[in-house]
Formats: sequence, C-alpha cells, structure tokens
Amino acid sequence: MQRFVKLCSMAPLFVLLGVLPLAFAGHDYGQALSKSILFFEAQRSGYLPSTQRVQWRGHSGLNDGKANGVDLVGGYYDAGDNVKFGLPMAFTITMMSWSIVEYGRQMAASGELGHAMDAVKWGTDYLIKAHPHPNVFYGEVGDGNTDHFCWQRPEDMTTSRQAYRLDPSNPGSDLAGESAAAMAAASLVFRRYNPSYANQLLTHAQQLFEFADKYRGKYDSSITVAQKYYRSVSGYADELLWAAAWLFKATNNQYYLSYLANNGDALGGTGWAMTEFGWDVKYAGVQTLVAKFLMGGRAGHSAPVFEKYQEKAEFFMCSCLGKGSRNVQRTPGGLIFRQRWNNLQFVTGASFLLSVYSDYLTSARKNLNCASGSVSPSELLSFAKSQVDYILGDNPRATSYMVGYGSNYPRQVHHRASSIVSIKVNPSFVSCRGGYATWFSRKASDPNILTGAIVGGPDAYDNFADERDNYEQTEPATYNNAPLLGILARLHGGHSGYNQLLPVAVPVPKTQPNPAPVTKTTPAQGSSSAPIAIEQKMTTSWTDKGKTYYRYSITVTNKSAKTLKGIHLSISKLYGPLWGLTKVGDSYVFPAWLNSLPAGRSLEFVYIHSASQADVSVSSYTLV
Repeated sequence: MQRFVKLCSMAPLFVLLGVLPLAFAGHDYGQALSKSILFFEAQRSGYLPSTQRVQWRGHSGLNDGKANGVDLVGGYYDAGDNVKFGLPMAFTITMMSWSIVEYGRQMAASGELGHAMDAVKWGTDYLIKAHPHPNVFYGEVGDGNTDHFCWQRPEDMTTSRQAYRLDPSNPGSDLAGESAAAMAAASLVFRRYNPSYANQLLTHAQQLFEFADKYRGKYDSSITVAQKYYRSVSGYADELLWAAAWLFKATNNQYYLSYLANNGDALGGTGWAMTEFGWDVKYAGVQTLVAKFLMGGRAGHSAPVFEKYQEKAEFFMCSCLGKGSRNVQRTPGGLIFRQRWNNLQFVTGASFLLSVYSDYLTSARKNLNCASGSVSPSELLSFAKSQVDYILGDNPRATSYMVGYGSNYPRQVHHRASSIVSIKVNPSFVSCRGGYATWFSRKASDPNILTGAIVGGPDAYDNFADERDNYEQTEPATYNNAPLLGILARLHGGHSGYNQLLPVAVPVPKTQPNPAPVTKTTPAQGSSSAPIAIEQKMTTSWTDKGKTYYRYSITVTNKSAKTLKGIHLSISKLYGPLWGLTKVGDSYVFPAWLNSLPAGRSLEFVYIHSASQADVSVSSYTLV
C-alpha cells in the first residue's frame, strides 16, 4: 500500500548518472504482458467468475456496501492489503484503458486483448456500483488502520468493511475526477465491442465530472481515513483537467476542449513542469494528452494555450531522458529513481508516457526539442525500453522485479493473499493476529506465486532485499502494472504502421471479454412492433431504511437497416432518477453525446426507484 508522496518541486534534481550497458539477452515481452495482466485477477474482490485463472484465490468481500444500503461487491484490492481505495483503483483503470486505446492492436495480435478488457471491466463494473446517484460516489471500502493490524487472506478478513462516500456536503473532486477519467477512457475501449456499455460509462463519467467540478474539495478531507495511505498531495486541479481531457477524447464534445483551454492556467495545466507521473500527480499525463490533441490538429482556437501544455509535456520527457534543464535522478544501474517507497510506480508511469509520446512525434514527423538539443522519437522509445528491461532483469542484481518472470524474482512478496496458504488448499480460518505469527514471519517463499506483480523495486543504489517485512520494496500495486500493459504490448508487437494521431478503434478481441451478468430480461411495453426493440432488466436491488430500491437497465436497439436519427421515448410510472437520456418536455431523446444510432446498434439507459419497472414505449422516430 502506498503512503502519500510529496508533490514534485521545481528545485533542481540530482545529476544524471550513467546507464548500465545492456549485456543481457532479449526479453519475451509477450510473456511479460500475459503475466502482467494475470496479476489483476489475483487482486480481484467479490464473486470470482468461472473463467478465473488465478485458482488459489476465492470469493471475498461479499457483504461490501451492505451496511450502507448499496452493493459494493467487486473491484480491486490496491496492493498487498484488503482495502478498496478509490483513487488508486480509478487511476489503475484509466491507465489500463489508455494502454488498450493506444496499443490494442498489438494486444490483439498477442492474444491478450480479451484478458486486458476483462481487467478493465472488472474495475468499471465496480465504479458503476460505486456511483448510485449523480452526486454520490463511494470512494473506499475498509480502512487501512484496521486492515494493517491484521494479516489475513481476503477470504477470511474480519476487519471493518465500512464504506465511505462523497456527496455535495463531502466533496472529493480529485477522486470523482479520476473516476470520471477512468470511465471515459474505458468507454473508448468498449465502443466497438459493447456500445451500450460504453454509453453507460460515458453517462457516469459526465455526471462525475460535473459533480467534481461543481462541488470542489479534496477527497481526503471528506474520507479522512485515506490520508495516511493515499493523501491527495497535489490537490484536485490536475484530476479536473485529466477528466476533461479524457471526456473530450471520448465524446469529441467541444465543451471539454474549451474547459482545458479556459482552465489551463488556473488549474496548473500550463504552469506545472513535472518530473513525476502517478496516482496522485496527473499533470504530465494531461499535458501529454493535450499535446496529442494539438499535434492531431484538434486544438482549433485553443492552439496557443495547448502549446503551453505541450511545452510542459516535453519538459517531462526531456527530464526523464536526462536532456533537460532539471533531470530526474537515476540509480547507478540507470533506473529512474523518485523515492524509496514503491519507486517502480514512477518508472512504469514515465515509461508509458515516453512510449506514447514517441509514437505521437513519429506520427507528426517531429523531433523532441530539449535543452541539450534535438532528440529523435526513437530515442524516447529506446529509453522506455531500457527501463522495462531493467524491471525484467537487466540490472546490477540480475533480478526480475516482475514476480514469476525469469528465474530470479522476489519470493517473499509483501502480500497477504500470496503469503498465506490458499483457502482451497487449507480452509482453516486464519485469524487477524494469527496470520502475523504463522505466515507473515515465515522466512520461506510465498505458498502462492503472485504471477505478474511488479513490486516496489530497488533503492537509489540498485539494492534490494527480498523480505516480506520490507514493504517499501516487496509490496506490489495495481497501479505499478497498469501503465506497463501498454509498453509491453508496444515492445512485443512493434509499430504496426498506423498513425497514433488519428482516431484509433480498439479491435474486437478474438477471445471476447465476459459480458456483464444478465438477470431476468423482459420486453418493455411497445417493443414488439416496428424496427426498434426495447429490452428492460432489473440488474440489482438493495434495502435502505426499510425500503427496497431497484436498478433497471433498458437497451434500445435499432433493428432496421437504416440509421435512427431521432427518437422520442415515453416513460411512465417512473419514480426515481434516470441516466443516459435527455428529457425534452414529456418525452426522452438521445443523450447529448449521441446524434444517431446506426443499423444494429444499441443504446442503454438506467434508472433507480423503489417500484416495479416503469413503462417504456416509442412515441416517434426517424429513419434515414
């Protein structure tokens, strides 16, 4: 689990140290990609599906949210503990999605796209549950204090599972903004394969962004139990810009482009020159995305402001390369070094930004201009590759910091589930403190291999101690792995010749991701006639203060051979909020981001109330 980090200052950093010559054999990036995705299955909370590949894990956290009257079963544990922290989880989903958006073709070629999309959907399904109302978001389940007192398998945990929420009286713009970014980015992943799900994600993303922007405040001032573990040191300004950038990329709505231009100075997007990128500090990521908009010709009248964003993006790239005015520190072995605690999170994050920026420059036929001179795009990719190679074993210790990759990797990982015998092997209950006495203090290897996990990594001098209590170096985290998916796919697949500055459609995977669980489906009133089909299903229910609430999902499908340009739906017997449509008078029409519905395509909207399903019918429509 990551404790908070300090915001990068503008002070000069240590001088660049030499890079270790690569004297090792080449790496199997395809195998590393497969393993890095597999790690997320070991981090799953909730009911595990029949397709679960990490067999030593079992169901866990099955009552999460129940005490709060909401279903919060699912999602990811962040690291080696059993807490579901919202900010790092959402950032993980954003970065997995960005990896797929940029390098989905390479993932498809390696046969891993379906697994990667499964990993994203496991997270977004949870984020949807955590956002039951437009201005309510559940940002944490469990707390680090009680969790760290115990050493238990997630299947056995007896610690608090209290859920903590944001609302207008308890704002959290950073957490709501990051969650909006995650769902907007993920909507791009599912746009071709599952358009109704993509639209559902966009609905939540837009509502969360509006909530984050309207009710401003730091989330750890509202969810104070997070302060010791994931304090938002950088504040929420970077997440507001980050969310706006992803919403523009997902919707092409000029409102979000204008937001980036009009708020670039006030929120720091044009001012902060950063040398780190991670779950807390998003500026370098925002600046990289905005630079892509600029190079892709999408900036319009905002170009002068976006050029300032790009200057700061290039400051980051030059600093990482050691060719800027203030360069990042490196270990003697050549690894980017930011801090002792879980340093590899910054290495994978920076390497991803270097990789995508290299491809953006190649597409734009430009070089990077640093203080030391012009740098070719290939040099950025080569440096990113050197960082990945270091992680995989090309380092002074010849140690792979990806568990299960190579022959020399960490065996005593600081991770509750992997360090305790599987509940399927020995179902005997492991008590809170008994886990420390029996399993944590063992000097033997973990009974379960946490395949694919990227641990915290070595210190500033390339030293590493493979000891379970050395949590600064041996604890893994989901946000260490997430950026690595894209880089490994890029290195394994090579450049496939498409222009990164053009819209990239994520291919449909050969092995398709698992669809969301489907409950009883009933045709809605009026759906049996004409070329428009309407199906309605109840997806979940919960009880709050003696009253039972139901969440209904409605899918509208254009079954004709023509494009549906206009539709008016009549919805009666509706007694609660509805998302995914725009109300005009007494009827409902397409949401703002959808102008038409091509033949065979669907849209989805949802509503919640404490009654049986509403009556939904088609009032009018236009086919062209």
